[in-house]
Amino acid sequence: MGSCEPMTAIDESREAGVAGAPGVSAMEFREAMGHFATGVTVVTSIGGDGEPVGTTANAVTSLSLDPPLLLVCFDLSSATLGAIRSHGAFVVNVLGHRQRHLSANFARRGLAAAWDGVRHRRGPTGSPRLDGVIAVVECTVEHALPGGDHEIIVGRVRHVETNGDGAAPLVFWRGGYTSLDGGLPA
Repeated sequence: MGSCEPMTAIDESREAGVAGAPGVSAMEFREAMGHFATGVTVVTSIGGDGEPVGTTANAVTSLSLDPPLLLVCFDLSSATLGAIRSHGAFVVNVLGHRQRHLSANFARRGLAAAWDGVRHRRGPTGSPRLDGVIAVVECTVEHALPGGDHEIIVGRVRHVETNGDGAAPLVFWRGGYTSLDGGLPA
């Protein structure tokens, strides 16, 4: 058996509570987290005017199986966050590798034409579900928690569907899209 060398988890000179120790910059943190591959989703809800809203998100994770919970993190200025707060429900639409265009479309700030030509339908909570995604997780808001410059929304899963037979996931890593084998998706 080979030996494992542990990774250094904490730079002792930067440990919290050490007087005068420098912190980690936003750029350093972003660079480090860019090395963590994530799936890509579009989180959708209904705005106060009844129109659909959505944003690309990769800060999404399962939280609990019993009860079924997941969490999503939103920038405090997100229009989608505002819609979720008022509507009380949202959908996590999991994108496949052929849906990069949806990821780019919903990554834009604001609502500018994000829904032009995007096929969708309302799910059981009234939130929009994007057609052709590889999975849909429909939730109602269970909790909202502060998270620095973001808000953490914990959703109670109310409905799920998968449609990804043979589909590869859309993966984001080090600032760009990739496939699970390391090549760029078609």
